[in-house]
Amino acid sequence: MARPRWQLATVRAEGRWLRRWDRFVAVWASLNLLLVAFDLTYLPLRRFWLQRNLYPIPSLPLAVPLDWIPDLTPWLDPIKGIEPHQETQAYLDQFDRLDRQLRQQALPGRPLPAPLAPALAGQARSTAELIASNGFAASGNTASLETVKQRLRQRAGTASAQEAAALLLSPAWISRQGWQQERRFWQEQVLPLVAANYWRSSDANGRPTDHFWLLDLLCFQSVFLVDILLRVVRLKRRLPGLRWRDALLRRWIDLPLLLPFWRWLRLLPVLERLHTSGLVSIEPLRAVISRAVVALLALELFEVLALQLLDGAQGLVRSRDWPERFRRLRSHQSVPLLEQEEQELVALVRLWGPLLLARIAPSLAPDLQNLLSYALSRSLDRSVVPQPLRGLQPLLRVENGVSRQLAAGMVDSLMELSRSTGTQLARRDDVQLELLQRLVDRFWEELAAALEQGPVLQRSQELVCALLEQLKTTYLSQISRSGIEALIEELDELVTAQPATGQSGGQSGSPSVAREAAGPAIPPA
Repeated sequence: MARPRWQLATVRAEGRWLRRWDRFVAVWASLNLLLVAFDLTYLPLRRFWLQRNLYPIPSLPLAVPLDWIPDLTPWLDPIKGIEPHQETQAYLDQFDRLDRQLRQQALPGRPLPAPLAPALAGQARSTAELIASNGFAASGNTASLETVKQRLRQRAGTASAQEAAALLLSPAWISRQGWQQERRFWQEQVLPLVAANYWRSSDANGRPTDHFWLLDLLCFQSVFLVDILLRVVRLKRRLPGLRWRDALLRRWIDLPLLLPFWRWLRLLPVLERLHTSGLVSIEPLRAVISRAVVALLALELFEVLALQLLDGAQGLVRSRDWPERFRRLRSHQSVPLLEQEEQELVALVRLWGPLLLARIAPSLAPDLQNLLSYALSRSLDRSVVPQPLRGLQPLLRVENGVSRQLAAGMVDSLMELSRSTGTQLARRDDVQLELLQRLVDRFWEELAAALEQGPVLQRSQELVCALLEQLKTTYLSQISRSGIEALIEELDELVTAQPATGQSGGQSGSPSVAREAAGPAIPPA
């Protein structure tokens, strides 16, 4: 019965909806992967996101400001449980107050007013306490504190960081150097390192606070769960005999999308979804990874397989059951292949006999006739015709004619016998079948008896095992990794030399639907 047009439209609409859904999930998973990467690198790069300065040369305090990047720390710090460190924040606030006082009261080229001396002394004491307390250890910024000490010592030219802080914040130093120049040093090389320090809270289990899992669960993992269930349902509809457990196991590559840990493993399912949705082709990447894996493992794998095959062949050759195995090939012990209980070898003889004798052999009659005629003429020329008469042309023509006639007669007789034999073999004849079976059984019985009585079996086993042993010691030792790489390059040349074949178009629906039965697309290549 013809399918109505409205039902076809419904199927195509469903295919388009599934394709759009797959692409949406692929884009959503890619966005989640970017957020996961950002979350994993936020703490190590928090100083960059806080100050938005790029240091191209690590050994020099040369900063490239990136003010066009928005400050994300006010939104991301609460997710990570990050709060301003009390000591460092108090130190920064105290320095801001001192900076305002110096800019208002300190005049270039004049001594500092007396009321500023206590403020400078207090700031020096706070700097010494900050250095001595090591409040950077909790946030893992001890290296920043060491950098602050080094820069203070280099600026003041002293061996102690505390002495350097007291000297740099003394009224005599500021009067001589000027506050604007000193302020630039503190604002660019010291205070940014101090501001990078923070305090992070802990949860009830004693681990650092991290609320990213809640955002991941509500916005992403819920969508991933729906998509995985939808894919399992589509796979179950495609393969009704597949159990639900097996259908879920076939989507093993989606497991990292639901794990709250090891989130970097989501790269594999994201690549698989981008590839199956048709947004990105990862075939070049898969080919490169596959080539690297093959180059690393092909030599060891081939050596193990070849050695296992050769050892198995040696064990099979050394077996003492060869006579018994030959006897098992007899007709009354063989497994029938045809419905009429014809045996293997008899069926092959009845199949190939007419083909060779009735079809192929007669087509070779002219060539056989020419070959036999030439052989007969050479034989007659050497044995029948005397040497003085070999120069007579009429005699040679008679000789050639006789040779052709004899060859034609022999070939015709042989071809007639071949046709009749092939025709007879092609017919169903119980007597003929019985004779063939008796001949085959007699052959296997005589072969088994001969192997049991003489030394042929033992000597043959020794020779074949020695040959296999020599093959293991010579051929396997000559295999090298360079040879494997040469084979891979040759395979690449053969693949690239093949003409590109057109792909059939017009397929509707998502490509991932066509791959559901085969499981995930990556193996993780």
